[in-house]
Amino acid sequence: MKQRDAERVNTLRMAISALNYRRIERNADLTDDEQLEVIRKQVKQRDDSIAEFTRGNRADLAAKEAREREILMTYLPAQMDSAELAAAVATACGALGPNATFGDAMKAAMAALRDRANGKAIQEAVRSFLEKKG
Repeated sequence: MKQRDAERVNTLRMAISALNYRRIERNADLTDDEQLEVIRKQVKQRDDSIAEFTRGNRADLAAKEAREREILMTYLPAQMDSAELAAAVATACGALGPNATFGDAMKAAMAALRDRANGKAIQEAVRSFLEKKG
């Protein structure tokens, strides 16, 4: 607030509001994992909004959502790059065996990588891993 960055303040207020809604909904204080889940959900909402605004030729609103997304990303653990993600997916899914389904592979990968990559990136890495494997 002292820096007079209104966009950052508004984004953080929305995130705090989402955290408070979740806390009230659960009727208990949130754990660190639950707080990260709420922030991840806010980031995903921004991703969806960016896609819709881009599809609707509203570059100004898409840019605003992108800036809000970047602000929220600073409060999440660092994300893996594609090479690290591919290696981690191979490690997580390698023990499943030759008859593993996509669902089994996604379940194993999401459990191992939930905090370090978004679901869409994990999905693409699992598809790539299964194509190479089979």
